[in-house]
Amino acid sequence: MPFLDRLAPADFRAEVRGPVRRLYQVTLINTFGNGMAFAMFVVYLHNVRGFSTTFATLLLTATALVGLVTGPLWGTLIDRIGPAKVGLASMVLSAFGLALWTRVRTHEEAIVIALIITVFEGAGWGPGLVMLTRLVSEEHRQRAYGVNFMFVNLGIGSGLLVSAAIVSLRHPVTFTWLYLFDAAMTMVAASLFATLAPYGRPVHEEHEHGDSRQGWGVVLRDRRLRHYVFASLVLILGGYGSVDAGLSLFIVNNLHVSIHVIGITFFFNTVTVVLAQLWVLNRMEGHSRTRMMALVSVLWFVFWAALEFSLALPLVAIVVLLCAAQVVFAIGETMLQPSGSAIINHIAPEHLRGRYNSAAGAAWGVSNTLAPAITGLYYSLHAGNWWPIGTGLTVLVGGLMMLRLRHELSAEEDGRRA
Repeated sequence: MPFLDRLAPADFRAEVRGPVRRLYQVTLINTFGNGMAFAMFVVYLHNVRGFSTTFATLLLTATALVGLVTGPLWGTLIDRIGPAKVGLASMVLSAFGLALWTRVRTHEEAIVIALIITVFEGAGWGPGLVMLTRLVSEEHRQRAYGVNFMFVNLGIGSGLLVSAAIVSLRHPVTFTWLYLFDAAMTMVAASLFATLAPYGRPVHEEHEHGDSRQGWGVVLRDRRLRHYVFASLVLILGGYGSVDAGLSLFIVNNLHVSIHVIGITFFFNTVTVVLAQLWVLNRMEGHSRTRMMALVSVLWFVFWAALEFSLALPLVAIVVLLCAAQVVFAIGETMLQPSGSAIINHIAPEHLRGRYNSAAGAAWGVSNTLAPAITGLYYSLHAGNWWPIGTGLTVLVGGLMMLRLRHELSAEEDGRRA
């Protein structure tokens, strides 16, 4: 099978079996449910429940801040009790929160339930990434992270496509169906994740590395990690953070396009990731990971510039350009996740992997905190039309910071072929 071998080497395919395959299935099922409600937070609170845009964006900021604060705790728990227990508890409890989210009626209920969901989803991708790192040989880890990310996008995109077909602002009950279905899918994923318990036990290294309670001191003193987190923060702030915080709002309120178009455009994103991920991974082999992440910033700038330009176009042209822009954004995505995960898990000691991944995840938490506030500021100043280009300039700064990180990593850590 020469063509299949070019996409995924036989020795890598041999590792994708048993527990690795089940872990990928967990990713696909869980993200499919999440994709049903992906990017609907502000629209749900504002257009369905009647809360102001300011309240919705501030609540999104508050939940991201809580997630940021609780992230280190989840990282410590992953190292202390193992990724299996942490991941299972996180899924079960977040499913409970999602079911409650359908009953939001008052500001107080929205705040409490949103915080419940945030706390229990605080483990993020940490447990899965730690287990994937253990289950796959170092030679194939970057490829394994990329494939996992491909399933993330396949799940989210498929969920978005389904939600676009059934959700309607005229029928608020459809949003209830979305969140209940998300809760159900999360429970299915949790049941499958429970079968991976033997591979997710804690790893203790006290005898070789000293008291594990000093783990965060070691993590925070790693200058390479600090540089990566800061650069990643700016990059994600100009990418995922702003997409989650304001893309659906911009499409509906500034471009005056139907909410159903959101799911269609993300479908193009998903198809691109699924079709291009393996090919991109092959092109990345032996090349600088930090340079790949800088290239991501250029592609994402093109995405935001296209969004800005779409303000001057007629409806049909807007939809076509949005779909094309999502393709460009998706190509950047295929490079970001495998590169970043490979850097972090290469520099992390085994017994501190949970903390290192949690620290890296802090960039996502901070960006998810800042992006809604920044988006809300644009709209409160009646400058929503300038939001895309401002975000695009931000992402370019993140790319430049990633290029500087290259000089602090060895060739092996940066993925460069000797």
